[in-house]
Amino acid sequence: METILDAANKLHKKVKFFFIGSVDEDGFPNIKAVLPVNKREQLAQIYFSTNTSSRRVAQYRANPKCCVYFADLLLFKGVMLKGVMEVLEDAETKERFWDKGDEQYYPKGVTDPDYCILKFTAQSGRYYANFQSEDFEL
Repeated sequence: METILDAANKLHKKVKFFFIGSVDEDGFPNIKAVLPVNKREQLAQIYFSTNTSSRRVAQYRANPKCCVYFADLLLFKGVMLKGVMEVLEDAETKERFWDKGDEQYYPKGVTDPDYCILKFTAQSGRYYANFQSEDFEL
């Protein structure tokens, strides 16, 4: 029988859009739709590319607590993860996640100072399907 963690991981690898949450300087939540990098490895660590100069990066540097949400809207299944976000700017990480076409967002290429990777590390989650929710730990 499939566990909740298995179902959440399958959904993680299937969906295209994710929503990331951060906390602003006034303590209010902020939500943004994002695309994960193409190399999805595990549910406990999800990576996103973004602009170093973005508001979200500044918020994660001030307060790394965040959440990530993704869902299959047709099947009405979703996962909310709570954890922390790190801003990674080292060359090795940036090269690891660089993908063809990224130059449209970062015109100076993989060394563009406005290109960074967000590394989300999940601590716990909540899976919703079939009108029921269940918490899980990672």
